[in-house]
Amino acid sequence: MGKTAMADEPSAPDDHVRILVVEDDAAARVGFQQLLTSWGYTVEAAVDGEDALRMVPDFRPDIVLTDLVMPGLDGLGLLRALQQEGDGVTTVILTAQGTVDTAVEALKQGAYDYLAKPVDFQRLRVLLDKIIERQETLREVKTLRRQLAEHGSFGSMIGGSAPMREVYRLVEQAAPTSASVLITGESGTGKELVAQTIHRLSPRASAPWVPLNCAAIPETLLESELFGHERGAFTGAIERQAGCFELAHRGTLFLDEIAEMTPSTQVKLLRVLQERSFRRLGGRAEQSVDIRVIAATNADPAAAVRKGTLREDLYYRLNVVGIHLPPLRERKDDLPLLIDSFVREFSAQNRRSVAGVAPAARRVLEDYGWPGNVRELRNVIERATIMAAGRLIELGDLPPLGRALPAASGGERLEPGMTVDDVERRLILLTLVHTGNNKTRAAELLGISLKTLHNKLNRFRLDDAGSDA
Repeated sequence: MGKTAMADEPSAPDDHVRILVVEDDAAARVGFQQLLTSWGYTVEAAVDGEDALRMVPDFRPDIVLTDLVMPGLDGLGLLRALQQEGDGVTTVILTAQGTVDTAVEALKQGAYDYLAKPVDFQRLRVLLDKIIERQETLREVKTLRRQLAEHGSFGSMIGGSAPMREVYRLVEQAAPTSASVLITGESGTGKELVAQTIHRLSPRASAPWVPLNCAAIPETLLESELFGHERGAFTGAIERQAGCFELAHRGTLFLDEIAEMTPSTQVKLLRVLQERSFRRLGGRAEQSVDIRVIAATNADPAAAVRKGTLREDLYYRLNVVGIHLPPLRERKDDLPLLIDSFVREFSAQNRRSVAGVAPAARRVLEDYGWPGNVRELRNVIERATIMAAGRLIELGDLPPLGRALPAASGGERLEPGMTVDDVERRLILLTLVHTGNNKTRAAELLGISLKTLHNKLNRFRLDDAGSDA
């Protein structure tokens, strides 16, 4: 069976990317200038290191492509001078045979890479593409760091607490790479938001972002959603359909609730991650795919591996970079920032004039345990903003959820001798009573998927009637 490569469009350089060529050989200097200009870059040329330093303040290059051996100030001296200026210029060293050791020393001193002469132009073009992608990511990260310092937020993620700063650090480290990422945390902590931020900061930011909730798709359709299908592959397959892997080519595929996948689908997913190719259901041709996979689960992945619901080899394949999102109760320092941010958002969105939260209402919000995490807080503030009659959200504008759960929990006592199943059963019953038998809401508060809640209800033989809204 043949392997079909998916079409890749060559990237076009930004018209404003400026390259300074530093080369003492006149023919090579003119050749580089003409070649890079034909590729769409803005190019200037210098005859040596001193000439380059005179040109830098006015030309302000993004990239310096410099020969290593030149009379006067050589490439290594130019690199040191540029490093001292601290303008963030990316330097690539050109080296002839016999000076590779010196080029390696240049890497240690901060050069991005080196190319051996005669230069492979295809490799040069790929290298320039990578540099531009890296610079765009670094600019974005710099902007987000300034936003964090000034406003306590990092992109769409809000919070300046120590646990969230650790999350931001891991996001910064993971984003520029192609490594798979596994995000863990309770339901409502913002796992998809973290995944979107990683995609936004990555070199794949301009390519597709394709999310898929594995728990929301029936088992019989999940493989088709992932891999696509050919016409006639199964009853109802009246035309060819592209799957998420195909749609996410050159971009990022986000797989939420990965532990809810059946073992057979996990095997097929693992194969695609290893081989970077797949077949549509009912198809014969293998298709190569270039994607980054970010997965998430609200389950403890190590426990899921022990129980056999998550394959160990898939877990290690996905968990190249692991990011754990803390529950809201473990970062209560962020509550004021989150509350005020949501008030501003929903006041503007709903054309209200709500400016803040009254002290009594704020105390309730800050004292509550938030089992549904940031998602629950967001929903409460949205409702309260709509209900508020004045410029402040008052205690009466908050839904019963903001006050009832702590009091209701006092009716269920934990006693010595109770089994874990007894405790879990009582907690589920309490939560269902609290949500008016709304199972979707109960699952969110319990930090489990709706599918898992139904399984537990069946296991405990509890009444499974009622609303799923």
